[in-house]
Amino acid sequence: MSKRFTVGVIATAAALALTVTGMGVPAGAEPSGVARTFTVVAEDGVSADAAIAAIRSAGGTVVSRTDEVGVYQVTSDRADFATKATAAAALIGAAEEKAIGRKPKLDRVEQEHLLAAAGKGAGKQRGKKLDPLDDKLWGLEMIRADKARKIEPGDRRVTVGVLDTGVDASHPDIAPNFNWALSRNFAPDIPEIDGPCEVASCLDPAGTDDGGHGTHVAGTIGAAANGFGLSGVAPKVSLVNLKGGQDSGYFFLNPVVNALLHAGKSGLDVVNMSFYVDPWLYNCTANPADSPEAQAAQRATIQAMKRALTFAHNRGVTLVGALGNNHEDLGDPRTDTSSPNYGDVAPYPREIDNNSCWNLPTEGAHVISVSSVGPSGKKADYSNYGTEQTAVAAPGGWFRDGFGTDTFRTDANMILSTYPLKVLQEEGTVDEDGNIVPGAETFVFKECKANGQCAYYTYLQGTSMAAPHASGVAALIVSRYGKPQGRGGFGLAPDVVERQLLRTAAERACPEPRLQTYTNEGRPVEFDAYCAGSPDFNGFYGHGIIDAYAAVTTPLRR
Repeated sequence: MSKRFTVGVIATAAALALTVTGMGVPAGAEPSGVARTFTVVAEDGVSADAAIAAIRSAGGTVVSRTDEVGVYQVTSDRADFATKATAAAALIGAAEEKAIGRKPKLDRVEQEHLLAAAGKGAGKQRGKKLDPLDDKLWGLEMIRADKARKIEPGDRRVTVGVLDTGVDASHPDIAPNFNWALSRNFAPDIPEIDGPCEVASCLDPAGTDDGGHGTHVAGTIGAAANGFGLSGVAPKVSLVNLKGGQDSGYFFLNPVVNALLHAGKSGLDVVNMSFYVDPWLYNCTANPADSPEAQAAQRATIQAMKRALTFAHNRGVTLVGALGNNHEDLGDPRTDTSSPNYGDVAPYPREIDNNSCWNLPTEGAHVISVSSVGPSGKKADYSNYGTEQTAVAAPGGWFRDGFGTDTFRTDANMILSTYPLKVLQEEGTVDEDGNIVPGAETFVFKECKANGQCAYYTYLQGTSMAAPHASGVAALIVSRYGKPQGRGGFGLAPDVVERQLLRTAAERACPEPRLQTYTNEGRPVEFDAYCAGSPDFNGFYGHGIIDAYAAVTTPLRR
């Protein structure tokens, strides 16, 4: 996961941006004199006027409002604002945006290969494909996307939202499919965690990505099949940038909610969500380890996400989510020791009750949750799993796949996709002149056109990389079976898309023994995973590994 789900759980306590309001602040505290920003969520059935009145009574000023789901961005200089907001009958709770640190430079899961002292090989080359680097895309071959595109490469009218850190629209493999009209940025830079703002307003233009994660996801979904670089699962659909994540990789409630509402109002067909909402790995309704204010903030997150996801679904959006990189059964979660991952309170142990705690958005309403497999088809060691949550599996990459073979611990076991030059330079794998630095040639690739324009690609792994494969197949389903809707619209009901995606997935039985260990791959006992279920549905693979070819050739059941 990443803060992203590559990004996943990696959000260590040090790096962050929001904090639960009111923690450790005594009731009745005087104004602090420093304006702070909060996301406030109204109770069910409360009118906007009543919610705003309650916010004002607690000492807050509404900066922006999303009345459709009862979410408000609020500023206040009162140290006791969160406590007062929580006590108000019209409000569920509040969460404060407060940056206190920086994200680690490298993601421990997604960029494991950069942190590992291991040999890196190019891996097995496959047959010639449409684009020069397609021979490295084992994921397209595994899900038969290379065959599917001969029948259905995607319809330009089908729009796929990438709710992520942004999308680099200047990338030659992204530019042909980028939809400028619908793309938006909902997450202004926060200098304390994202670094200096690139523009005066701190709201980057819609076609930029200073984190890299979103561009990688977008390329897997729909990089153009243009004889250059590489191609995506659905190479002719339209890509929409919904920037809801910070450059640093954190995803906060207000930007995510607003991005989902925009997706619904704009009539997007699919939205990919490869992240979890900070600062809680699990949002619980009343975890006894949490303070009253923290409990209220989590209840607010749960309700706001439920409303936003339902709004988008009801407006025709198929929602796809990364299952997460915490190597745990989401139906029987371990003690959470990583939350909150930002704020004035350091992470502390929380026992997680499966009946009252949710990892969002992947466990949210109407979300198709995707687990990750490596080239061998084995569940990646880092991937979450579970019969309650796993809908399907997809290629997400696994650096440590292939134990006992020459492919073990090689970059080619991961997922290659588009990436911004600027981010590679910041990571130190490309120099200021645009040249790949020595030692990085096995995991960073450069392609240039005759006019001198160059593009870059790199390997990542994670359920963040699995979800966009599924989003791409969902887009192909809409392209193949969608119908004109409304005034110039086009689409297919998300429930129908989901059924087709699940019923055409290639069934894969649990491995034997069912209790899988990853000791050969160098993992401790904590990574042991038990696969429950039958061949047609189980905790590792859900309904199976997605199959793009079957999805576009099997008659639709509406």
